[in-house]
Formats: sequence, structure tokens, C-alpha cells
Amino acid sequence: MQESATNTYKRLLGYVKDFKSAAIVAVIGMLGYSAMDATFVWLMQPFIDDGLTDRNSTVLTWAPYVVIALVIGRGTFNFLSSYCLAYVGSQVVRSLRQDLFTHMLNLPVSFHDNHSNGELISKITFDTEQVQQAITKALLVLVREGAYVVFLLVVMFSASWKLSLIFLVITPIVAVIVSVVSKRFRKISKNIQNAMGDVTRCSEQMLSGHKVIHGFNGQQQETERFARVNNINRLQRVKMDATKALSVSVIQILAASSMAVILVLISMPGMIDSITSGTFVTLISSMMLMLRPLKQLSNVNSELQRGIAAAQSIFAVLDTEIEKDTGTVVIEKAKGIIEVNNLNFTYPSVTDPVLKGLNLKIAAGEKIALVGRSGSGKSTLSNLLPRYYDIADREAITLDGEPLDTYTLKSLRQQFAIVSQQVVLFNDTIANNIMYGLETPLSESDLIEVAKKAHVWEFVKDLPEGLQTTIGEDGVMLSGGQRQRIAIARAIVKDAPILILDEATSALDTESEKLIQNALESLMRDKTAIIIAHRLSTIEQADCIYVMDKGQIIEQGTHAQLLEKDGTYAALAKMQQGEAV
Repeated sequence: MQESATNTYKRLLGYVKDFKSAAIVAVIGMLGYSAMDATFVWLMQPFIDDGLTDRNSTVLTWAPYVVIALVIGRGTFNFLSSYCLAYVGSQVVRSLRQDLFTHMLNLPVSFHDNHSNGELISKITFDTEQVQQAITKALLVLVREGAYVVFLLVVMFSASWKLSLIFLVITPIVAVIVSVVSKRFRKISKNIQNAMGDVTRCSEQMLSGHKVIHGFNGQQQETERFARVNNINRLQRVKMDATKALSVSVIQILAASSMAVILVLISMPGMIDSITSGTFVTLISSMMLMLRPLKQLSNVNSELQRGIAAAQSIFAVLDTEIEKDTGTVVIEKAKGIIEVNNLNFTYPSVTDPVLKGLNLKIAAGEKIALVGRSGSGKSTLSNLLPRYYDIADREAITLDGEPLDTYTLKSLRQQFAIVSQQVVLFNDTIANNIMYGLETPLSESDLIEVAKKAHVWEFVKDLPEGLQTTIGEDGVMLSGGQRQRIAIARAIVKDAPILILDEATSALDTESEKLIQNALESLMRDKTAIIIAHRLSTIEQADCIYVMDKGQIIEQGTHAQLLEKDGTYAALAKMQQGEAV
């Protein structure tokens, strides 16, 4: 359930607590700035009545010094408020952005399955910027201009409380307008955030899939798709600006009407004789000067509501429960005994089960293979072992005789080295990609040794910067086979007792595959290995092969035994032999 706007802003201001000293100075600066401006208006009455009307030269002599003092004070308070508020705002947004990033990093995989990267990136970048506007610009205007309005009212009442009462008649009307407009601003702001998420998502898809787009001549299709979401974003912003302009105009008309009534009353014979020139100028000046802060206060409402809507969106993510780490046992090095007992699993976002009553046992140091058509549940099992998804029956999967959730997440995942078909590399050097996650970096000689084992050294040695070569975003500078070898080198460095190879050689040519197979055989020595493969030639030496279909094991045995059965596995083997010929 989404928090109210008031609670959201209170929670947002909770981030200010760590920087309250600077925030207090900022508020003092804002109040001082407004007080200087109001004091200048207040002094107009004695300047005119005492200085000009009564010809008091002392008042007129001091007037320039007072004005200079007010200007200096105004500038000092302005610097204090602007600098301290900017400091607090940037610190709050930094903290908020850091919390959001860290929280997203620890959210379960199922959360990321249901949210696009573009949407989440938009929250970290765009939404947090909107929050900064609510913290800095909106707060600056609310406090400074709000205080200015109050100070001007005090000046007006000190000049003539009877006439000033008329100006207060518009206050409840303005309050109603602000309340109605605030709800609309917040609604439009949410629509703008969603639209920006779509813009980010379309942009991300275009940038990451530009080769496919060019290959299939999809430029027009992507251009039209982006034009649609871009136009939706434009329409929402036009609605925001139209609402803002209408509210400002209505409030200014009300203020001007009050001023007109006061001018009519002043022009009456009974009133004109009882009011001095200084009082008249002070009243009119206060009312005229009040139009500007009233306009700014009306305008800032849109910024404030936009920030609150963005904060609600951010807090909704921050309130999402992170991965449950209920394990208490820290396992240093697992034996590698895995048992799966009557495992049933359904992904959170779908209704049909992916695994149904799955049973298998893997002994320590055993090499097993999972084969079967796409969608049979092979990769799902590899996702369940490191607990990327939780299972309903905690006893359904055990490691060394204990349910997976017995172990802490960190120590459990330390037991698995996963090399998947989709290699993820970071925009960093080859060396740092190989050593990713290591607490203690390898020495240069050890790193080269690992690179040689994974056959990375063959293409790295000729590069000008060698292992220190930056490979670009997601390894764009490398071929598919080279990226796969780096992933294998990363697994060698981790040296986990359990190895999961999910189509690990799929991106390699025949020559590279043979080289990598030798490296993998060395890597799998004395380790429990789970090999997921479509290419049966890569699993012929496995201790046991499990053939899966629709989430169940339909055949199991060695390569020779399964060929003798002349079942599904044998049919797959014959099909691949035919393709090879």
C-alpha cells in the first residue's frame, strides 16, 4: 500500500537528519533573507512619513546606511541558504540513490524478472533527480517565499489591520485550490515517471540491440515505438504545465481582486483622511510584492508533488523485501553431495510448474549431465541450487545432507562456480573480469597461469595492454568465444567445489571447444560437476546423464547405456550425428 504524501515527505526529510546542522543554517538563511526584504518594505513608512513628510533630515541621513546593511544582510543570508540547501539536497539524493542501488542489488531474482532494466534505471537516475528538486528548490521556495508572505502580512497589519483583514479572505480559497491542484500534480507526476521508464527502456533496447535492429531492418519500427512513448511523455508534461499555469493565474486574480477592494476602500472619504502617505505606500507595496511569492508558491507545488510522487516510487522499491537469508551455517568447502527429492517448482510470474516431482542424487566428485529440449527445466535446476529462487519444500534440495536454506547465502553461493551460455562481463580490464569477486587479487604470474589454462592467454598475449586491456560494456570488444573463455577463467579462479556448466561451450568454434574441453576436464577434477548441454558430444564422458522433458526425468544412465535403450537420448544422438554429416 502506497504511503500518503505527508508521510512520504516526512520519510524523505528523515534523510536530512544526518545533515541537520547544515539544514538548520539553510532555514536560518532563508528566514533571514525574507526578513531583510520585508524589513525594507516596513521601513518605507517611516522613511516617507518621518523623512519626507515631516522633513526629518536625520531619518533621511541614516536611510542609505540602512539600505546598504539590508542588502549586505540579504546577500549573506542568500548565500548561506543556497549553499547549505544545495549541500543537504545533494547529500540526501546521494544517500537515497546509494540505498536504492544497494537495495536493488539485494532484491530477489524474481523482482528483476518482473521489472525491466529501463524502469529500474529510471528510478535510480530520473526519480532521484525529481526528489532533489523537492528537497532543494521546493523547500527553498516554500520556506523563503512562505516566510516572505508571512512577514509582508505582518507589515500590512502593522500599517492597517482593518484593511489587511480583507486580504486574508482569499486564504481559504487559495488553500482549496492548492489542495485540488496538488492531487492532480501528483497523478500527472506518476504518469511522467512511467513515461520516462518507457523512454529509458526503449532507449536501452535500441542501444543494446542495435545490431539486431540493423540486421532485420527494424529502424522504422523502433523509431515509431520510441515516438509513441516520447509523445506520451510530452503530453503529460504539457498537462503539468497547463495545470500549473491555471492555478497560478487563479491565485493571482484572487490576490489582485483583494488589492482592488482595498484600493476602493482607501479611496472613500472617511478612509483617505485617516491614512498617511507612508502607510498607503507600505500597504500597496506589500500587496504588489506579495504577488511574486504567491506565484512562486503556486509554481513550486508542481515541483513538490513531482518530488513526492518520485519518492513514493523509490520507497515502494525500498520497501520490497530483500532476499531472505535465514541460514545460520557458514560452510567453508562443501563435499558436493546434492540430493533432489520430489522437487516441484513454479516461477512466481507463471502458473504452470516448470519442475514436477524431480528426483536425482549426485555424489561428491560425480560428473552428471542434463539434456533435453528447451524449456524442459534444466537451467531452472541450476538456478535453484544457488538459491536464486526459493522453493516451497525446503527439504526438496539438500547439499551435504542439509537443506539449502540452512547455509548463509554468501557461503552457499561460494560453493558454486557457474559458467552459463550468456556470459556477463563488466566494462573493466580482462584481469579484473577474471578476478571478479576475489578478496585478494592474484599475482601477475598466477593470473597468467589461469589465463593459459582457460586459453585466454592465446588472444591476450598479442594485445598492447595484455590482461589490462579494457573490454568495453559487456565485453563488446571480444568475440563470443573469447568472452566464454574469460568466464571459464573466472570459474577456475573461484575454485568452487561444485561446477555448473550451462551450455558453457556453445559459443566456441570446434577448435576452441576442444581446447576448452581440456581446460574444463582439468577444472572438473575432484569437483562435483553439473553439465547442461544440447551438444551430446560434450557429455559422453559424464558419470550419469539425465534426460529431461517437461520438468521430469524420463531417462538416466551413461552414454553407452542410454544408446542401448534406444529411447529419447538415442534419438537425439542420431539426429546430431545426421546434422554433423
